[in-house]
Amino acid sequence: MDLEKVQVDIVGLTTSPSSGGAYALLLKEIEGARQLPIIIGAYEAQSIALEMEGIKPPRPLTHDLLKNVIDIMGFEVLEVTISELREGTFIATIMLDSQQIDSRPSDAIALAVRCGIPIFVLEKVMKEAAFIPESEEEKKYLSTTKDISTNKAKRLDILQKQLKDAIEREDYEIAARLRDEIKKLEISES
Repeated sequence: MDLEKVQVDIVGLTTSPSSGGAYALLLKEIEGARQLPIIIGAYEAQSIALEMEGIKPPRPLTHDLLKNVIDIMGFEVLEVTISELREGTFIATIMLDSQQIDSRPSDAIALAVRCGIPIFVLEKVMKEAAFIPESEEEKKYLSTTKDISTNKAKRLDILQKQLKDAIEREDYEIAARLRDEIKKLEISES
Protein backbone atom coordinates (compact mmCIF):
# COMPACT_ATOMS: atom_id res chain seq x y z
CA MET A 1 0.00 0.00 0.00
CA ASP A 2 1.37 3.42 -1.02
CA LEU A 3 1.25 5.65 2.09
CA GLU A 4 3.56 8.34 0.75
CA LYS A 5 2.09 11.80 1.43
CA VAL A 6 2.16 14.71 -1.00
CA GLN A 7 1.81 18.18 0.51
CA VAL A 8 -0.67 20.41 -1.32
CA ASP A 9 -1.86 24.02 -1.29
CA ILE A 10 -5.26 25.40 -2.12
CA VAL A 11 -5.00 27.10 -5.52
CA GLY A 12 -8.62 27.70 -6.36
CA LEU A 13 -12.25 27.54 -5.44
CA THR A 14 -14.73 27.74 -8.30
CA THR A 15 -18.36 27.11 -9.10
CA SER A 16 -20.36 26.72 -12.25
CA PRO A 17 -24.05 27.31 -12.93
CA SER A 18 -24.50 23.64 -13.85
CA SER A 19 -23.05 22.32 -10.59
CA GLY A 20 -26.21 22.75 -8.53
CA GLY A 21 -24.54 24.91 -5.89
CA ALA A 22 -21.44 22.73 -5.52
CA TYR A 23 -17.93 24.13 -5.71
CA ALA A 24 -14.67 22.66 -6.92
CA LEU A 25 -11.79 23.05 -4.48
CA LEU A 26 -8.53 22.77 -6.42
CA LEU A 27 -5.46 21.50 -4.57
CA LYS A 28 -1.98 21.57 -6.15
CA GLU A 29 1.05 19.61 -5.04
CA ILE A 30 3.73 21.94 -3.68
CA GLU A 31 6.62 20.19 -5.40
CA GLY A 32 5.02 19.33 -8.71
CA ALA A 33 2.38 20.20 -11.27
CA ARG A 34 -0.45 17.80 -10.42
CA GLN A 35 -3.75 19.26 -9.29
CA LEU A 36 -6.58 17.54 -7.46
CA PRO A 37 -10.16 18.83 -7.78
CA ILE A 38 -12.56 18.02 -4.95
CA ILE A 39 -16.26 18.84 -5.16
CA ILE A 40 -17.54 20.43 -1.94
CA GLY A 41 -20.73 22.08 -0.73
CA ALA A 42 -21.47 25.79 -0.77
CA TYR A 43 -21.30 26.18 3.03
CA GLU A 44 -17.87 24.55 3.27
CA ALA A 45 -16.62 26.58 0.29
CA GLN A 46 -17.77 29.78 1.99
CA SER A 47 -16.13 28.74 5.26
CA ILE A 48 -12.79 28.05 3.52
CA ALA A 49 -12.95 31.22 1.40
CA LEU A 50 -13.79 33.52 4.34
CA GLU A 51 -10.85 32.20 6.37
CA MET A 52 -8.43 32.42 3.44
CA GLU A 53 -9.49 36.04 2.83
CA GLY A 54 -9.14 36.87 6.54
CA ILE A 55 -12.82 37.82 6.84
CA LYS A 56 -14.28 37.20 10.29
CA PRO A 57 -18.05 36.76 10.36
CA PRO A 58 -19.93 38.43 13.23
CA ARG A 59 -20.56 35.02 14.83
CA PRO A 60 -18.28 31.97 14.70
CA LEU A 61 -18.97 29.46 11.94
CA THR A 62 -19.06 25.74 12.75
CA HIS A 63 -15.39 25.29 11.80
CA ASP A 64 -14.44 28.23 14.06
CA LEU A 65 -16.38 26.60 16.90
CA LEU A 66 -14.60 23.29 16.30
CA LYS A 67 -11.17 24.98 16.39
CA ASN A 68 -12.10 26.89 19.56
CA VAL A 69 -13.25 23.69 21.33
CA ILE A 70 -10.06 21.87 20.30
CA ASP A 71 -7.93 24.78 21.57
CA ILE A 72 -9.80 25.07 24.88
CA MET A 73 -9.45 21.34 25.50
CA GLY A 74 -5.68 21.66 25.03
CA PHE A 75 -5.37 19.54 21.92
CA GLU A 76 -3.40 20.35 18.79
CA VAL A 77 -4.42 19.70 15.21
CA LEU A 78 -1.21 18.58 13.45
CA GLU A 79 -2.25 17.92 9.83
CA VAL A 80 -5.04 16.81 7.57
CA THR A 81 -4.73 14.17 4.86
CA ILE A 82 -6.95 13.25 1.94
CA SER A 83 -6.45 9.54 2.50
CA GLU A 84 -8.81 7.68 0.22
CA LEU A 85 -11.02 7.82 -2.85
CA ARG A 86 -13.84 5.35 -2.37
CA GLU A 87 -16.48 4.99 -5.11
CA GLY A 88 -15.88 8.57 -6.27
CA THR A 89 -15.96 10.03 -2.74
CA PHE A 90 -12.86 11.45 -1.06
CA ILE A 91 -12.18 10.54 2.57
CA ALA A 92 -9.93 12.60 4.84
CA THR A 93 -8.33 12.23 8.25
CA ILE A 94 -7.52 14.89 10.81
CA MET A 95 -4.48 14.21 12.99
CA LEU A 96 -5.39 15.49 16.47
CA ASP A 97 -2.40 14.97 18.76
CA SER A 98 -1.83 11.22 18.31
CA GLN A 99 -5.40 10.42 17.22
CA GLN A 100 -6.70 10.14 13.66
CA ILE A 101 -10.27 11.29 13.12
CA ASP A 102 -12.18 10.52 9.90
CA SER A 103 -13.62 13.56 8.15
CA ARG A 104 -15.02 14.92 4.94
CA PRO A 105 -12.19 16.64 3.05
CA SER A 106 -14.07 19.96 3.04
CA ASP A 107 -14.37 19.99 6.84
CA ALA A 108 -10.76 18.88 7.31
CA ILE A 109 -9.50 21.61 4.96
CA ALA A 110 -11.72 24.28 6.57
CA LEU A 111 -10.14 23.32 9.90
CA ALA A 112 -6.64 23.23 8.38
CA VAL A 113 -6.85 26.80 7.08
CA ARG A 114 -7.98 27.97 10.54
CA CYS A 115 -5.15 26.14 12.29
CA GLY A 116 -2.46 27.01 9.74
CA ILE A 117 -1.47 23.36 9.36
CA PRO A 118 -0.31 21.40 6.30
CA ILE A 119 -2.70 19.61 3.97
CA PHE A 120 -1.56 16.31 2.49
CA VAL A 121 -2.90 13.86 -0.09
CA LEU A 122 -1.78 10.25 -0.17
CA GLU A 123 0.18 9.45 -3.34
CA LYS A 124 -2.26 6.66 -4.23
CA VAL A 125 -5.10 9.23 -4.29
CA MET A 126 -3.04 11.66 -6.40
CA LYS A 127 -2.28 8.86 -8.89
CA GLU A 128 -5.95 7.99 -9.10
CA ALA A 129 -7.59 11.42 -9.28
CA ALA A 130 -5.10 14.21 -9.99
CA PHE A 131 -4.40 15.76 -13.37
CA ILE A 132 -1.65 17.88 -14.90
CA PRO A 133 -2.93 21.18 -16.35
CA GLU A 134 -2.43 21.63 -20.08
CA SER A 135 0.38 24.16 -19.92
CA GLU A 136 2.39 22.09 -17.42
CA GLU A 137 1.76 18.95 -19.43
CA GLU A 138 2.95 20.65 -22.60
CA LYS A 139 6.15 21.81 -20.89
CA LYS A 140 6.75 18.33 -19.52
CA TYR A 141 6.28 16.51 -22.80
CA LEU A 142 7.79 19.12 -25.10
CA SER A 143 11.01 18.92 -23.13
CA THR A 144 11.22 15.12 -23.37
CA THR A 145 11.46 14.86 -27.15
CA LYS A 146 12.36 16.90 -30.22
CA ASP A 147 10.24 14.79 -32.56
CA ILE A 148 6.99 16.72 -33.09
CA SER A 149 4.96 13.80 -34.45
CA THR A 150 6.01 11.53 -31.57
CA ASN A 151 5.29 14.35 -29.13
CA LYS A 152 1.75 14.85 -30.53
CA ALA A 153 1.08 11.12 -30.36
CA LYS A 154 2.23 10.98 -26.74
CA ARG A 155 0.22 14.08 -25.85
CA LEU A 156 -2.87 12.66 -27.55
CA ASP A 157 -2.49 9.38 -25.67
CA ILE A 158 -2.10 11.18 -22.33
CA LEU A 159 -5.09 13.44 -22.99
CA GLN A 160 -7.25 10.45 -23.92
CA LYS A 161 -6.32 8.68 -20.67
CA GLN A 162 -7.07 11.84 -18.67
CA LEU A 163 -10.40 12.19 -20.50
CA LYS A 164 -11.34 8.62 -19.60
CA ASP A 165 -10.39 9.26 -15.95
CA ALA A 166 -12.38 12.53 -15.86
CA ILE A 167 -15.47 10.80 -17.26
CA GLU A 168 -15.14 7.96 -14.74
CA ARG A 169 -14.92 10.58 -11.94
CA GLU A 170 -17.95 12.33 -13.50
CA ASP A 171 -15.89 15.53 -13.72
CA TYR A 172 -17.56 16.74 -16.88
CA GLU A 173 -16.08 20.24 -16.96
CA ILE A 174 -12.55 18.89 -17.10
CA ALA A 175 -13.70 16.18 -19.52
CA ALA A 176 -15.10 18.84 -21.88
CA ARG A 177 -11.82 20.80 -21.83
CA LEU A 178 -9.82 17.63 -22.48
CA ARG A 179 -12.15 16.63 -25.34
CA ASP A 180 -11.67 20.06 -26.96
CA GLU A 181 -7.90 19.79 -26.62
CA ILE A 182 -7.96 16.30 -28.20
CA LYS A 183 -9.98 17.67 -31.13
CA LYS A 184 -7.45 20.50 -31.62
CA LEU A 185 -4.57 18.01 -31.68
CA GLU A 186 -6.35 15.68 -34.08
CA ILE A 187 -7.12 18.57 -36.44
CA SER A 188 -3.52 19.81 -36.36
CA GLU A 189 -2.30 16.31 -37.32
CA SER A 190 -4.51 16.28 -40.45
